Amino acid sequence: MLLPLSASGKVGEEGRKMRDGALLAMSDMGNDLITLTIEDTRGDPSLAGKMTVQAMGSGAKAVIGPTELAAARRLTKISGEKRPPVLVLAENFAGSPGIYSVRLSEADSAAAAAAALAAKGKRKFVLFVAEGEDKEAISRRVENSLSIYGAQLAMALPYRTAGGGAEKAAADMAALIDNPDAVIIASGSTNPSSLISPLRTKGVLGKGTALIGTNRWLAYPLNDPLLEGAYIAALDNAETGPIATRFKSTFHYDVDVNVAYAYDMVALTAGITSATGPKGLTRQVLENKKGFRGSTGLFRFRPDGASERSMPFYQVRKGALKEIDKSISGF
Repeated sequence: MLLPLSASGKVGEEGRKMRDGALLAMSDMGNDLITLTIEDTRGDPSLAGKMTVQAMGSGAKAVIGPTELAAARRLTKISGEKRPPVLVLAENFAGSPGIYSVRLSEADSAAAAAAALAAKGKRKFVLFVAEGEDKEAISRRVENSLSIYGAQLAMALPYRTAGGGAEKAAADMAALIDNPDAVIIASGSTNPSSLISPLRTKGVLGKGTALIGTNRWLAYPLNDPLLEGAYIAALDNAETGPIATRFKSTFHYDVDVNVAYAYDMVALTAGITSATGPKGLTRQVLENKKGFRGSTGLFRFRPDGASERSMPFYQVRKGALKEIDKSISGF
């Protein structure tokens, strides 16, 4: 397991939380089944990449981590059929065959929410996606999830998040598409309000048009009136309940999503080892279509390395998330 234990600031804090989550999972079910070695990447993407490659060639049955996105993306260029599975803990990693994206991605959040509305009868969707390495992965995931319900992604519009890019994207969409049933905004690390504002000004978001956000929106205050009524698929914090009391009594602070992701990956490897032996940590087993249940809810890994999750469906009402469906998914 590769974590940024000695990194400064938020990165190091999250790495240490993941370590604690992993240690609880070992105590709960791993100690008699697997040996876990935790190594410090110091939050350095270059070092993390080298350490991960070394771990992949060390004889380890599985590698958990890294958390550094740049390091994870470099792993996708490594060839070889005999490498162990890698369960990547980096945010917004798209995944690659045998190198799995663990965390809820913006692609999966957007796809699940779009699919939920398509299941309710929405048919014509427009996607705005912030420029970046993930834009094509997000577009593919949304299009695939809509196709399950016979709905259509009429247009995917990448947009620059600075220098008037949002205003231009809104104008382009208004000129090209009439009366979409839903508009999806995958805004990456930027505030979605910068695009929602010109869309509302141009009348694109009328009464009959649903607004769909993603889990990345939750980094910003939801009490912005521009967000009122938007739909978002995101993790259910209540899923961590079964481990929350034990964790707090052991480590003296509350569980968060970093703890939960790390706990789940160690518990997953231990569970597979218990059921099938050490030779069971294979792509075939990890890509079981029925998926796995953990403290982050029900999830499964796709052959392309992406993860899919079942999660609650929310609507923004009066500055807060209101649950409208307990369990939806993009699969």
